[in-house]
Amino acid sequence: MPVSERLGSHLKRAEQALNATKTAVLKPAGLTVPQYAALVHLSENPGISAAALARLCGVTPPTMNTVLKNLQDRGLIVRSPHEWHRNVLETRLTNEGRAVMTEADSAAVRVERALAAEFTDAERDALTGLLARCVSVLEEQRPGSS
Repeated sequence: MPVSERLGSHLKRAEQALNATKTAVLKPAGLTVPQYAALVHLSENPGISAAALARLCGVTPPTMNTVLKNLQDRGLIVRSPHEWHRNVLETRLTNEGRAVMTEADSAAVRVERALAAEFTDAERDALTGLLARCVSVLEEQRPGSS
């Protein structure tokens, strides 16, 4: 099968272009794409555990622990033991973390809006549906997923 006919190749190129663009626009805020994703999800889910945050961000728990350590070292988040489950650390944004996330989010949203503007409402809906179908069939094809 020629590479030009492989949907995975086209999906990967789109993902790489999106990540490269977001990397560039997040640089002034001093964030990587995974750090930004963590801050955005933390802003919507204060107190979330690292494991749950890793799932939301699509990274492994060890990767998320590294991301969180770097954010904590910069003073952008705080982690404290859960009230009932002492082995679970709750993670929250600091005021500085909220400010950095807001700055970074405005840059990332500009990228998302520019991308969305290239499509009509119907095309965006169709693309979203097609990508969801891609995810579904790929999850079904993954060994051990049944």
